[in-house]
Amino acid sequence: MTPVRRIRRRALADGADAAASWPADIPPLLRRIYAARGAHDADAARPRLAGLLPPDGLLDLDRATALLAAAIEGGRRILVVGDFDADGATACALAVRGLRMLGAGDVLHAVPNRMVHGYGLSTALVAELAPLRPDLLVTVDHGIACHAGIEAARALGWQVLVTDHHLPGERLPAADAIVNPNREGDGFGSKMLAGVGVMFYVLLALRARLRDEGRLEGKGPELAQLLDLVAVGTVADLVPLDANNRALVAAGLRRLRAGQGCAGLKALVEVSGRRAELLSAADIGFAVGPRLNAAGRLEDMALGIECLLCDDPARARELAVQLDTINRERRNVQQAMLDEAERALTTQALDAMGQGDGSKAAACAFDPGWHPGVVGLVASKLKERLHRPVVAFAPSEPGSASLRGSARSIPGFHVRDALAAIDARHPGLIERFGGHAMAAGLTLDAARLDAFQAAFQAHAAATLDAAALQATLDSDGALAPHEFDRFHAEALRDGGPWGQAFPEPLFDGEFEVADWRVVGERHLRMTLRAEGLRTPLAAIQFGAWRGEPPPGRARLAYRLQPDDYRGGDAIQLLVEHLEAC
Repeated sequence: MTPVRRIRRRALADGADAAASWPADIPPLLRRIYAARGAHDADAARPRLAGLLPPDGLLDLDRATALLAAAIEGGRRILVVGDFDADGATACALAVRGLRMLGAGDVLHAVPNRMVHGYGLSTALVAELAPLRPDLLVTVDHGIACHAGIEAARALGWQVLVTDHHLPGERLPAADAIVNPNREGDGFGSKMLAGVGVMFYVLLALRARLRDEGRLEGKGPELAQLLDLVAVGTVADLVPLDANNRALVAAGLRRLRAGQGCAGLKALVEVSGRRAELLSAADIGFAVGPRLNAAGRLEDMALGIECLLCDDPARARELAVQLDTINRERRNVQQAMLDEAERALTTQALDAMGQGDGSKAAACAFDPGWHPGVVGLVASKLKERLHRPVVAFAPSEPGSASLRGSARSIPGFHVRDALAAIDARHPGLIERFGGHAMAAGLTLDAARLDAFQAAFQAHAAATLDAAALQATLDSDGALAPHEFDRFHAEALRDGGPWGQAFPEPLFDGEFEVADWRVVGERHLRMTLRAEGLRTPLAAIQFGAWRGEPPPGRARLAYRLQPDDYRGGDAIQLLVEHLEAC
C-alpha cells in the first residue's frame, strides 16, 4: 500500500548565491537551501532571540499576568495542569520552574492520566484535584475546549487561567483569562507557537510586569535558561518552525549542546544514545520526544514531568531509564498495531480505500484490541504509507463502547476543520474533538464508527483534489560532486533547526547500486557510485527491505549526513526514496 512517490524539485530563488547578502561562513549550498525556504539573508535563515516577537499582541495577557502576580504577591497556591504529550509535559515543567523563579512559593502540578481521566481538564480530574485546594489553576497546552472542567473548577471557587495553542471552537470556555494566539482577534504575529511557547511568553510578560511594579531585583531571573524545555516541546509537537519558533528552538538547542539543559533532558539525551554536543532538532523529534511521549501513551505522564523537574542527575538518570524502557514497550505495541492495520488495509481492502485502488480519499482503522495511547502513532504511520488522511481508533478502555480516535493529515486537508464540518453536518455524531491542521483527536460512540467513516471519506473526497493525493518528495536538486564531503554534511546538519515548514534538506540523483545487504531484518545498507565521484558512497534506507534486491541503477531521494559511527571524514546518504531508473 506504499503510494507511488513523485520527486519534485524546489524552485531556485533568484540571487540565492549573492555573496553580498550572506556571511562567508555560510557555503553556497546552504544559501541556496535557505533561499528556497524563503530566507534570503542570514537574519531570516538563522533568527536570533533578539528578534523574537514581543508578547504585546496576545489577548488577555494583562489579565493573565495580573492573576499570576496577585497569586505570587498573596502567597496563594497555584496549580499547573499539564497534558499527556511532550508539549504538555515540557509546558508544565516550564510553568512550574518559571513561576518559582519569579517568586511563587506554592506551586503544584498535575496531569491527567489518559486511561483514567481522558483528555484535558475534565470534571473527573477536577474532582480528584479538589483536595489540593488551589487558588489559581493554570492549564498548559490544553483548556480551550475544556468547558465542563473549567466550569467545575470555578464552581469550587478557583480562578482559572488557560494557556493553549489549539484552535478554539465557536464558544470559549468561561475562564478568568485565556491566552491563545489562535483566538479570533488575537494580534500576536505568529499563530505557530506550541503550548510550551505560549507559556514561555506568559512568563516573559509576567517578569516584565513584576519588574515594572518593582517586585524584582534588577532585570529579574534569566528565563532563557528554560529554553531547553521550549525547544523540546516545540519540535516534538510538530508545529511549523516559522522564524519565531526557529529562534526559540535554536536557542534551546544551543543550551542542550553546551550541557546547560535541565538534568532530565540531559539524561534523556544520554539514554537515547545521542551526543549532546551534536544534538539536532531531528534528534529531539526521533529520540528525545518519543521517550518523553511514551509515558503519556502507555503509563502516566507524571513520570515524564517528574523527570523534567528533577535537579538530581542520578535520579534524573533513573527516571530517563524508566522512560526509555516504556518507549521500547511502546514501539512493540505500535509495530503490532501497525502490522494489523496494514494487513487489514491490504488484504481486506477496507471500504476505507475502495477496492484497493486508492480510490477513496481518506481511511479509518479500528481494532478492539488496540491501545488508545498509540493510535496517534499508528495513524501517522498509515498516513505516510497511504498518503491519505487517516483516523485510527481504539476503545477508550478495554471493552468500552466509547472510542478514542487520533487523526493525521496530509497537506491540503485541515483535519480539525474537517471534524468541525462533519460535526456541523451531523450533530451528535462526534462527542468531542480538537486539534490542528495536521493532527486532531476525537471521541466517538463505537456504534457510530461506520457513519463517521462514511462522513469523513465524503468530506475528504469533496475537498481533496487528485494533485493533493499524489505523494511528492520536495527535493533541493542534485549535489555537485565536490559537495559530497564532511564539510557540507556538517553544514547541513548544523544549519537548522529544520522541521515543519522549514524542511530538512533533501536531494536527488541517479546512482549505481554497486553492493547491498540487509541489516537489522528491515533495512538496506548500500554502496553507491555516481558520475564524477572517485570514491563510492555509503547509504542506508530504513525499513526498505521487501524481499527483493534493489535495482542496479536507481534514482534516489536522500539526505547527506556525517557518519559519526565511522568517524573521520566519513559521510553517508540517508535514503528516503528509491526507484529504478
